[in-house]
Amino acid sequence: MLKNYFAVWQPKVIGDALNTVVREVAAYKAQGGIAAHPEAMGVLGGHIAWFGAGVIVLALLMGVAMFFMRQTIIVVSRLIEYDMRKEIYAHYQSLDLAFYKRNSTGDLMSRISEDVSKVRMFLGPTILYGLDLIFLFVLAISAMLQVSVELTLWSLLPLPFLSVSIYWVSTLINRRSEKIQQQLASLTSTTQEVYSGIRVVKSYVQEWAMGRWFATQSEEYRKKSLELIRIDAFFFPLMALLIGASTIITVYVGGLQVVAGKINPGDIAKFVIYINMLTWPVTAIGWIASLTQQAAASQKRINEFLDTKPSIVNPTHPTPNPSPSGRGASAVLLSSAAPLPEGEGLGVGLQGHIQFQNVSFTYPDTGIKALENVSFELLPGQKMAIVGRTGSGKTTIADLLVRMYDVDSGRILIDGKDIRAHDLADLRQRIGYVPQDVFLFSDTVLGNISFGKDGIDREAAEYFAKSASVHEEIVGLPEGYQTMVGERGVTLSGGQKQRVSIARAFAKEPDVVLLDDCLSAVDTNTESRILGYLSGALADKTAIIITHRIYKMLQFDKIIVLDEHRVAEEGTHEELLLRGGYYAELFERQMTGEDVEGQT
Repeated sequence: MLKNYFAVWQPKVIGDALNTVVREVAAYKAQGGIAAHPEAMGVLGGHIAWFGAGVIVLALLMGVAMFFMRQTIIVVSRLIEYDMRKEIYAHYQSLDLAFYKRNSTGDLMSRISEDVSKVRMFLGPTILYGLDLIFLFVLAISAMLQVSVELTLWSLLPLPFLSVSIYWVSTLINRRSEKIQQQLASLTSTTQEVYSGIRVVKSYVQEWAMGRWFATQSEEYRKKSLELIRIDAFFFPLMALLIGASTIITVYVGGLQVVAGKINPGDIAKFVIYINMLTWPVTAIGWIASLTQQAAASQKRINEFLDTKPSIVNPTHPTPNPSPSGRGASAVLLSSAAPLPEGEGLGVGLQGHIQFQNVSFTYPDTGIKALENVSFELLPGQKMAIVGRTGSGKTTIADLLVRMYDVDSGRILIDGKDIRAHDLADLRQRIGYVPQDVFLFSDTVLGNISFGKDGIDREAAEYFAKSASVHEEIVGLPEGYQTMVGERGVTLSGGQKQRVSIARAFAKEPDVVLLDDCLSAVDTNTESRILGYLSGALADKTAIIITHRIYKMLQFDKIIVLDEHRVAEEGTHEELLLRGGYYAELFERQMTGEDVEGQT
């Protein structure tokens, strides 16, 4: 407001200066001319100097006011952007796995980066220049009306055409902006997939094919962007044309009024300066309209995800509040669990009594049936193996136990309490889960092992690495435990990634251990050492091992065989061998394979 107030005063000072000069010159001419008065140039120069100093002072005051205005609005917009990104990130973590299966990573990244930036541009520069435009229009037009209502109306004659143009362009920009953001999300997803699967791309010699795919997506984005640019390219020259027309009208009509004696010559100068002063705000209307429409499209995309409610709800602490720093379990839970109050939940622990009572489950995102009337019971400290053909529902049992999904029917009881009544953070913290699809963060080996529990030092990490039979290989790395493993652990072999993941689960010192086919890439001796740790150090812990193999090293209290999403067989190793079913067939094939391997 102050900036525009000082800006509007500048034309007044300049107009008064011109009127003063005209008046003084006319007075000198009436008294014999300027040549007859040697002091005339000094007097005129003095007046001009004072007016010039006034213009400079107003410019300085305007600059100071503009500085504080930008500091206020732009800084606030950055803080809002910061809060928005934290809110979206926290909301992403509260959503369930079905959401991540429905939406691509690139789309998620686009909304938290590009779309938030578009909204920030609206909250910062758009509001800044929008307010600047409103205040300048009000002050400048008020000053013009004080001089001549007729000349003001003539000068502002092109504005109705401007209003119609803005409405038309805004509608087109809104449509195209949303399409551009959608295409950008698709482009980001394509790029992310290629980078993540670069090994497959190279091994299948598909670099050129993926390049053509990327080029097609980029071409589509280019076309949509050019459509928007063409509208802008048409709009901005139109603004300049309308402003130029206003200037011509002002000079012509103002000249006629000066001749008629209605206004002074300096008033024309005021009007010309006011019209040119309004050039940027009027031209900026198109830019502001563009940013506003883009922000509206981006906010709509952001709200689509923010309005998505997680199906997995924490019964005790439903509000997500992830820590912005640190990488422990309390910082990243990928759940709707909030950090627990001190002394609550995490200090209780689990006994490990697990019961599945007629559990049925169908994946909500695909409609594929995974389990049907599955029932079993595992007492505290017992070890159980789950075997079965691919797609029989083995991994689903692990996902249900860490409550990545909720059952469709039946119940899962842990320590006699429905799993949905347990605090979500406490439940997941007490379960050491090693999924089939091993994932390591782009961090050091030590950072990945200590990820599951805060406060693990180097000595403790070495102990758990030895338990997972990976310590010697870590020491052999270039920087030992401080070696960066790269994105998704790309610098490590498959077996090393599996064992680091197992060490990470052991480091949590869980009450329940879930291993989902995570020993498939290790040799027999390594497997024996890991199972030895389960038999010894975790002897009192409940353990479930999902596998396609039969482990002779570990004495299982119970083995269940899944087939067609149901429990087909259940019993001990000896009992299942006597039945002669799938388990006995699997054991016979494994033994035959080992014998053949030993002979070679």
